[in-house]
Amino acid sequence: MNTHLFTSESVTEGHPDKVCDAISDAILDNLLEQDSHSRVACETLATTGLIVVSGEVTTNGSLEVEHIVKDVLTDIGYVDEALGMDNEKVKVIASIHAQSSDISQGVDEGTGLHEEQGAGDQGLMFGFACTETPELMPLPIHLSHRLAERLAKLRKDGTMPWIRPDGKSQVTVEYNSTGPLSVTKAVIATQHDDMLAEKGSEDKEHEFIKSEVSAQIIKPVLEEFGIKYSGEFIVNGTGRFVFGGPAADTGLTGRKIIVDTYGGYAPHGGGAFSGKDPSKVDRSATYMARYIAKNVVAAELAEKCEIQFSYSIGVAEPTSFSIKTFGTGKLGDDELTKVTRDLFPLKPAAIIAHLDLKKPRYRQTSAYGHFGREGENFTWEKTDMVDDLHNLI
Repeated sequence: MNTHLFTSESVTEGHPDKVCDAISDAILDNLLEQDSHSRVACETLATTGLIVVSGEVTTNGSLEVEHIVKDVLTDIGYVDEALGMDNEKVKVIASIHAQSSDISQGVDEGTGLHEEQGAGDQGLMFGFACTETPELMPLPIHLSHRLAERLAKLRKDGTMPWIRPDGKSQVTVEYNSTGPLSVTKAVIATQHDDMLAEKGSEDKEHEFIKSEVSAQIIKPVLEEFGIKYSGEFIVNGTGRFVFGGPAADTGLTGRKIIVDTYGGYAPHGGGAFSGKDPSKVDRSATYMARYIAKNVVAAELAEKCEIQFSYSIGVAEPTSFSIKTFGTGKLGDDELTKVTRDLFPLKPAAIIAHLDLKKPRYRQTSAYGHFGREGENFTWEKTDMVDDLHNLI
């Protein structure tokens, strides 16, 4: 039987791009907490000793950018320049202005060319679900997230205090026609303390890090999922990773969109999520696409489901909507497309209401994936439409 390999990656919350996602989403949450109708499009840049926050904000709330930035850096663990950034000494520059009136008139209900709230921009969105994990996510990205998440957990709880905030993970899975067979390679790159004086040489330092990361990070995650693995682990492939964080690598909001979604296993529409309020369909409609796909798979109507739809700026009705089940559906794709389009809300205002997206909840999405997550705030992960789907079929 033919086999093939597929690889996905994730990054820790201390990766410079994810620092920026976290700041942008923390600003969004702060404004939604004050005014649920806030319109936010916030971008962040992080580099050596400097955070720049810019964007468009329309709100009745007040915004203390420097305070939010420093709180996020503290939570992530950037509290010393030796780690990559100092939360107290960092310089913060903010350049925030109001949303364009030409855009807002197309988004506000009862203004512009159409009475209904329109999409905040044109664009195409994808959603996906499959039976490879209990969370109905592709296995490579789901394992990659759990590895990166565990790196942060064991750093923060003191189990592995020599780990620093910056890091990456990568997992390669072997498949055949029936699904995933095994993990052929797992890769971790983790920033760490300088232990040369203690260990005596770079080789011994690296040997210690590889042994500890393999035993306490990689193996526990793979064994929890019950997947066979080869034991081919690559840890800090350059040998050392002491210098990291924004001091070593400039970060930007929205530069890890494949990490945020399905790890390349399913398409991404192109738009980033972090820092955008739910009137931006890049975010809200992509969440709805995942919600629809997950409910279809949870209802056992398909083993794989990909949703795609699109919008025009200022127009409420999607310009397209379709489903693909890759030959795994109990209904034809055309019939399933009609059923789901009739059942699920697809206009921006209805999506926002159905998924309850105007409440603060976005900071926790900024690392370890927007999908396949647990908790009440991840409303797009609920499978509460399964019975409704069964009733229509």
